[in-house]
Order: sequence, then structure tokens, then C-alpha cells
Amino acid sequence: MVKKICSFQWIVALGFLLLAATSVSSKNHGNQANDLVDVINKNRTAKKLPQLNNSPGLGCIALQYIKECRANCSENNTVNCKPPENDFTEIFAPNCGVELPTFGTISGLIVGCQQKHLDPPEAFSRVLIHNNRTLSVIHNKTHTEVGVGIVHAKSHKGPYLWCALFGSNKKNSTFVLEDLGKGIEQKEGCYSGNGVSCSSGGRNGHFVFAINCVWTLVFCFLVLIRTGFF
Repeated sequence: MVKKICSFQWIVALGFLLLAATSVSSKNHGNQANDLVDVINKNRTAKKLPQLNNSPGLGCIALQYIKECRANCSENNTVNCKPPENDFTEIFAPNCGVELPTFGTISGLIVGCQQKHLDPPEAFSRVLIHNNRTLSVIHNKTHTEVGVGIVHAKSHKGPYLWCALFGSNKKNSTFVLEDLGKGIEQKEGCYSGNGVSCSSGGRNGHFVFAINCVWTLVFCFLVLIRTGFF
């Protein structure tokens, strides 16, 4: 009996270790939209251009934009989609909780997609830099702020999509989120300017964590049966 109790304690300890590991994995080590903004700013700094303010309101609007277009990723990894301009103020901004009087000027837009997930440096080089035109958008001297949105297509094998929006406005005065900057919680995807972790721009982090919990419990139960505890 003592031996079984000791075995049970070791299995419980192992289960907690597995749960902790999967929890860290599900968060994907932070918000990759923020990481992509860092890559953009490092590229600008290398060209002796000022860094851009990481705007959460603009980032959330970028997420809304790319969610609208996620069914339009072509085989050559281009996004063939252009929502009406009215959608920015009538749909995207309200979905984020952006205070409409603070809606500013959007001075640049880059969208792209890939059939598999890419880390931020690779996403920058393979998604944001299509050609000289998109590179000139990134290096535009009039930009003062940037927001990035990332989302995974609804199907498990679908593509990942990225959107970068640039603004030319006074710092911290535009695209202000309601509720003291919290805005409306987004159920999927990632957007820059906030500290919320997400899982590769795909499923909601809480859902991934719940799945990890279930698999960990199943593993522990099977080990207990295997060792003859029951």
C-alpha cells in the first residue's frame, strides 16, 4: 500500500510538470504581434528612421481587417481582399472598442499569408516584404505608429494571415481603446500593443490550456492503470 501511495505521488508530480510545460507552450512565449512590431522597428532603426509607437487600437483594427480577409489567401500566398473603407469605422473600430472620435489617419497597409506558421523575423521577411512597394511602406518617414494583427484560418489546415497598419498621427492620441485602454476582448488571433499572450495567432489561449489539462489528466489516469494502482 505504501508503495502505491509513493507511486501515486510521483505520478501526480509528473502530471503537474507536464501541465506546466504545456501551459508555457500554449502561450507561445508571448504575443507574436508585439514581436513583429519589434522586428519592424529594428529594421527602421537600421535605416536611421524613428521607431513607431505600438498602438493597441491600430493593432486590433489590423486584426479585424485580416479576419475579414482570411478566406482569401491565394496559392501564391497573397491576400486578395479589400474591405470597404467604411468598414474601418463602422465595423472594425466598434468591434475593438476604439473610441470613434479618436479614429485617426491610416497611412499604410500591408497584408500577407502563408500556409504554415512563421516566427516574427521570418514573417517580416517573407510576408511583410513582398517587394519594393511594401518595403517603402515600412520605411515611410511620415509614419508615427503601427499595429499588427495575426490570425489563423478557421480550418485546422488553413493558412496564417498577417496585417500591419501604419498611422501618421500624434503619439497616443488616436485609436484609443475604451474602458481605460482595455477595449473589447478578442476571442481569437493576436494583435500588438497589449500584453495578452496568444497561441501563434490561432486558437484562444484559454482553449489550448483546457485541452492541455484534459490530455495531462488522461495521461496520468493511463499510467495509474498501467502500474496497477486501481
